[in-house]
Amino acid sequence: MPPASGLLTIAPLRPSDAAPEWFLKRAAAAWSEFQSLPLPGLKDENWRYSSAKKIELADHAPAQSPTFEQSKAALALTEGLKERAARFVFVNDTLVESDSTGLPVGVVCLSFAEALKTHGPALEAHFMKADLPLGSAKFAALHLAHVKAGTVILVPKNAVIDKPVEIFHWVVGDHAAIFPHTLVVAEDNAQISVVDHYRSLEGEGGLSIAIADLVGGPGSKITYAACQELADDAQALHLSGIRAGRDAAVKSFQVQLGAAFSRSESVSDLVGEGARSDMLSVSMPVGEQVVDQRTLQRHKAPHATSDLLYKNALYGQARTVFSGLIIVDEGAHYTDAYQTCRNLLNSEEAEANSLPGLEINADQVKCSHGSTSGPIADEELFYLKARGISDGQARKLIVEGFLADVIERFGNSEVLDTLVARIDDKLQRAV
Repeated sequence: MPPASGLLTIAPLRPSDAAPEWFLKRAAAAWSEFQSLPLPGLKDENWRYSSAKKIELADHAPAQSPTFEQSKAALALTEGLKERAARFVFVNDTLVESDSTGLPVGVVCLSFAEALKTHGPALEAHFMKADLPLGSAKFAALHLAHVKAGTVILVPKNAVIDKPVEIFHWVVGDHAAIFPHTLVVAEDNAQISVVDHYRSLEGEGGLSIAIADLVGGPGSKITYAACQELADDAQALHLSGIRAGRDAAVKSFQVQLGAAFSRSESVSDLVGEGARSDMLSVSMPVGEQVVDQRTLQRHKAPHATSDLLYKNALYGQARTVFSGLIIVDEGAHYTDAYQTCRNLLNSEEAEANSLPGLEINADQVKCSHGSTSGPIADEELFYLKARGISDGQARKLIVEGFLADVIERFGNSEVLDTLVARIDDKLQRAV
């Protein structure tokens, strides 16, 4: 049975010696803010075509520490990359395995709890400093009030990490809620790649409210992927704040394959001249799944580039919502900004809602935005079926081709192969 009061009234417990004073004060203030903020309503433009009530706070409680058997079961199912620089596995916001032996000297890669104790000043400078204006301030406050798990990666100047850091977040137990956090700070000319996985082990209706802070210093390169594969009755919220400095390049990738309701909010701030942000996403909702996507590309410096490509392949009575905005500030001249959302409807009942937008306050800019929605073309199906390919297999091949360019833009070959395999698994169930 779900808890009687859930996350609406269950206050977080924090031992006084477990975290620095600044963090405890911020967490306490966040809990007060969460209680005072109303749940976004139907008239909130940031929740247009969606509903915050889909995130059932009253039905969930903070996840309990896993048993030995639960941790063992999660580790047995954690099949990750063969080539990686580090790996962390969390079960119900509890670290059950870590290995960072593949990282070069000088790189800090720690659990969030450990980093609070040993690298407090760095966290104080970067942890949840970006504003999150896309509608989920109440949920962000709840995250800050309860966060205790996740990974902090601090990459010093000129350090290059060729292999990814891979992080798994498992949720187990009925109506359990987790609050994972990922903080990546790449200093001047540093390079790092990070992959977050969100998965369910057992139990009814899990909830993940996750946040990623990505901070790219001058000339740095950050590649980040968030792969959400929670159970079909779970709910997921992922908020990401990106800050790209001078000549920095930050590539972020959202993969939405699970959960009854999932919402992602991605804010990309290009604050340095010559900065670049690539925002990518793939989703495959089936049945009655809902995928809600909100993005903001903010150009605050001249000669910066942002390029967004979101693709959704819908089945059954699934729904997607995409709302994206490009803002070019005064003085951000010679901006290049692009925004594309494409939806492939594989049933007559599927529904895709897209709201792209531009706000330009500078000169000499190149900006474009657009969205398309439609079914698989009869000509494409006929071409494949005429060559002896079954209807189901033909549709699968077309969907794979539809999603391919987004996945290929992510880059890392082994991560790419893993993502393709996970998408293929879901395609087998969908067609």
